[in-house]
Amino acid sequence: MSKRGSRTRAAALSLVAVAALVLSACGPDEDETPDAAAPSSAGSTTADPHAGQTSHSDDHAGVEPVKPKPLRPGETRMKLTMPTEYTPSAPTGVGTDDYRCFLLDPQLDKDTYLTGTHVLPGNPDVVHHVILFRVPPDQVAEAKKVDAEEEGEGWTCFGGTGLDDFQQIDDAPWLGAWAPGGKESVMQPGFGVELAKGTQIVMQVHYNLLAGDEPDRSSALLRLGPPGQQLTPVDTMLLPAPVELPCRPGHDQSELCDRDAAVADVKERFGIGPGSTADMLHLLCGTEVEPGNVQSCTRTVYQPTTIRGVAGHMHLLGRSIRIEVNPGTDRAQTVLDIPVWDFDNQGAQPIKPVHLDPMDTVKVTCKHVQWLRDELPSFQGQEERYVVWGEGTTDEMCLGILQVTHP
Repeated sequence: MSKRGSRTRAAALSLVAVAALVLSACGPDEDETPDAAAPSSAGSTTADPHAGQTSHSDDHAGVEPVKPKPLRPGETRMKLTMPTEYTPSAPTGVGTDDYRCFLLDPQLDKDTYLTGTHVLPGNPDVVHHVILFRVPPDQVAEAKKVDAEEEGEGWTCFGGTGLDDFQQIDDAPWLGAWAPGGKESVMQPGFGVELAKGTQIVMQVHYNLLAGDEPDRSSALLRLGPPGQQLTPVDTMLLPAPVELPCRPGHDQSELCDRDAAVADVKERFGIGPGSTADMLHLLCGTEVEPGNVQSCTRTVYQPTTIRGVAGHMHLLGRSIRIEVNPGTDRAQTVLDIPVWDFDNQGAQPIKPVHLDPMDTVKVTCKHVQWLRDELPSFQGQEERYVVWGEGTTDEMCLGILQVTHP
């Protein structure tokens, strides 16, 4: 397999690992109409830092397939599948993760709307998450070129698709995703994601090599809106925050407990571009490097925006995540609060619409803890390290995800 060093130019802000990714419901589901402005919290708070910890399983072989929901009047469904099986491996020769992108052609002969997605992981044992990206018609030739540059099916794509120098985070090209606990996403009636004639789809699959390296051939079901019907476009806004989790006292003998060494290790495993996210996030958020369990990022909104769905994403050391609107003001509102993070339950939550005016702010706050290393098989035999944002299963992320509409 060739090592396309040119792809490291992509995604200086590699925010779609999505880890994981993450967004298992692409917008509010038509069957869910919350009664309150904020969704109910997952889990419960507790004085004991270890109490109430939900399970973080390391393989998902027991994940049962979920049947798609019935189509609504005028909708159609299309199945896209990876052309051939792919056997994952560490593309840089080190690490335990493989991110692979596959170009899929829905052969759209007219403009349409995507009203739902249903990802079908072919081998849940090794598939950590799947994200679907929109490739507009003017970018299809570049996608085909990137695909042809690398031997085998698809191409290596840590951090994003590798088709853009920088990842759009205010209007991310996400269409849908699968992560543990994910189900089919179905938009509310009257809403959809615009797909222009000739649009193609990139399926990014994150393979967790800690769970094996058996072949995979994943698929996705696309739900398309009624022909000719005008829907309200739905966009995805990403809210990343830094991760600066130091080693615990008494567990800090490893060389990787030094932040510089830890960042260098991430760059070695994933490339300079994706590996630089740990530092780039501080530029985005206007923050300084301050080691600690809790990190946050506040972003300003520059156009009228309505939040319609929310989700959070962290990895195995995640403990809690919260998304707030206009914090510290008399209009403060919490739109997502998960005090006990469960890696195996990352579905998005619909909320009662929350309107934002220009110059309003949105804040994401995450807490990570090192003591979970002592309890999870994925960390068995690994030395403790200073943890920063990284693409791997045993690295970390802090990511809020908003499904939004604009006037």
